[in-house]
Amino acid sequence: MEYRTLGKTGLKVSEIGFGGEWLERHDEAESVELLKYAHEKEINIVDCWMPDPKSRDIIGRAMEGCRDSWYVQGHIGSTYQNGQYVRTRDMKFVRPAFEDLLERFHSDYIDLGMIHYIDSMEDWNNAMNGDFIKYVHELHDKGTIRHIGLSTHNPVIGKLAVQTGFIEMILFSINPAFDMRPATEDLDSMFGGYDKDELSGIDPDRAEFYQMCERENVGLTVMKGFFGGALLDKERSPFGVAFTPVQLIHYSLTRPGVSSILCGYDTKEQVDEAVSYETASDDEKDYASVIAGAPLHSYTGQCTYCGHCKPCPVDIDIAMVNKFYDLATAQNSVPESVREHYKSLKHTASECIGCKGCESRCPFDVKIADRMKKTAALFSF
Repeated sequence: MEYRTLGKTGLKVSEIGFGGEWLERHDEAESVELLKYAHEKEINIVDCWMPDPKSRDIIGRAMEGCRDSWYVQGHIGSTYQNGQYVRTRDMKFVRPAFEDLLERFHSDYIDLGMIHYIDSMEDWNNAMNGDFIKYVHELHDKGTIRHIGLSTHNPVIGKLAVQTGFIEMILFSINPAFDMRPATEDLDSMFGGYDKDELSGIDPDRAEFYQMCERENVGLTVMKGFFGGALLDKERSPFGVAFTPVQLIHYSLTRPGVSSILCGYDTKEQVDEAVSYETASDDEKDYASVIAGAPLHSYTGQCTYCGHCKPCPVDIDIAMVNKFYDLATAQNSVPESVREHYKSLKHTASECIGCKGCESRCPFDVKIADRMKKTAALFSF
């Protein structure tokens, strides 16, 4: 298993994580065993947005004796009222729900205290003004939550979260289909029908959000990486083709700022399939050819950092150079952090010999040689 640093938190999280929302569908002992099996496979991060006692008890039992080797995303504002999940900022429900989480986990702390599921500006304003956010900071000051996070499906909210300075990581929904949809406060609309005009490359708000996270060192963990399973099914996929789990995992892990993708599992075999990413070949990880060969697709002219451009005769890491170019050009001036990271590359764009061999391999017809010239000029000052 490979591990990545989760932004400002400094935590080393497994690239493949555990999204816990399916645990309650199975017998408790079976789900406990599934989580333990995932841990044996070196998965060390789990998300618990679920407020129901069964899901929380399962995770708590699975972590017995090894709590310190798990990193938990525990949500604040996800409550259980009259046997139903309710998202709220009302402290008469928020506080007891979070205390219940600690009790069922047999723990006095949560690694990542997640401000739960904000997609609208109204909810953002409610959460960020008043007793709710005071409670979050109180928990952080006491060490009850080690780090402050937030979950959202809306890149506009995500950008606001980055700008707070105190939110260290974000749980965000990422997959090739979602990336083509504009920001919305209505999550359900993201699962609706896609037409060809909408599949026109990554949405600018989402691209800017990823760049902000990378630049400001706000870590990303990924939910909904498989689009509710639709991207695994040719008939339901907006692209008209099916992806494999490994391809979709690779897509998420190549987005700027991403540290871990939290997959949902029903069986040990599904855990094995996700973890097989770590030993998969480049061909098995290749999502770009699937998108480029789909009946409905775009991305033409856009670098997706897929790595098809390799190998370079002078050993330039072209995908990384393109990422730094995109990060730099998103600002009025090149951020010093981006400049320093670029300078640390073993080979930079100024070494490009203009052979264009990379362009012949690019699935999206990116004019790479031109980008290398622009990048060299951009970072020459």
